[in-house]
Formats: sequence, structure tokens, C-alpha cells
Amino acid sequence: MKILVCVSGASGAGLGIKLYNMIPPEYERFLVLSENAKTVLQKEENIFLNEDISAPPASGSFGIDVTFIVPCSMNTLAKISLGIADNLITRAAQVAIKEKKKLIIAPREMPFSEIYLEHMLKLSRIQNVIIAPPVLAYYNEPKNINDIEMFLIGKWFDLAGIKNDFFKRWGKT
Repeated sequence: MKILVCVSGASGAGLGIKLYNMIPPEYERFLVLSENAKTVLQKEENIFLNEDISAPPASGSFGIDVTFIVPCSMNTLAKISLGIADNLITRAAQVAIKEKKKLIIAPREMPFSEIYLEHMLKLSRIQNVIIAPPVLAYYNEPKNINDIEMFLIGKWFDLAGIKNDFFKRWGKT
């Protein structure tokens, strides 16, 4: 399975990188950084620049199976909702939508305005698009920020069909 992780410039870029690093080695993984995310994070293997619209994830024939956008800025969310593909992240999202592949979007803003909610609703009505903001839970009894991050990544992996034991499940001791 090929997995693409896109990191926009929203707060929480490190969480997107952590998700990328937690993908099991049996999966082929790729990373796209927006200009703002790039200023904070170092380049790693299989990283594409957001400006490179000719990079492999811009084409459906490259065969990405799951695309994550973690975190997703409201600007990126709006562009995806409106069908704008002016950079590699928004183009990869449009490819996932047209190819009916799984697209998991983690909007990072609070509170959500009516405009943001309308964009999320529009996208959530599309087959295989999942809106999954980084919302913490308490049943897993987090003790620190790492526990919270592992819960979020575990939930996103569940949505992608990636087995994990990153957090205490509901009703489990």
C-alpha cells in the first residue's frame, strides 16, 4: 500500500511528521510539506516540495492508496472543497477524490466557523473523504502529550486500515 502524508502550515505540523514516521515499514510512504511546514521541518526521504506540481503524487497513475492531510489548514481545506489544485497538497487531494481513494483530512482550527463547517460538510459527502480533526479522548487515560498524539495517530491509522496498538481501546483494560 502507498501512503501519502501531506503537512500544511497549520499548527501541529510536528504531529503530521510523527504520523509519517509511525507508518509501518511494510508500507511505501511519501511526504509533502507546504512552504510554511518546510520552514519548521527538515527534509527526509521521499519528501516532495509543495510547489512541485509535477511530482509523482500529482498523478492518479502513481497509485497512492491513502492520503492524509495532517494538519490541514483552513486555506487548504477551502481549496480542496472548491476543487482548486494549485500546489502538490491540493492536487494530491483532488487525485484522491477523483480516483475514489481514501482521503483523511485533519482540520486544525478552533472554533470552526460556518464557512469551515460548510467546506467540511461538502467534502464529507464525497465517497472515501473522511474529516477527522485532532480531537482528544479521555477513555484512553492520557498522561502526557505523547499519549494524546498516539491516540490521534492510532485513530487516523484505524480510518486508513492500518493496524496499530497505539492507544487503549474503549472498554479494554
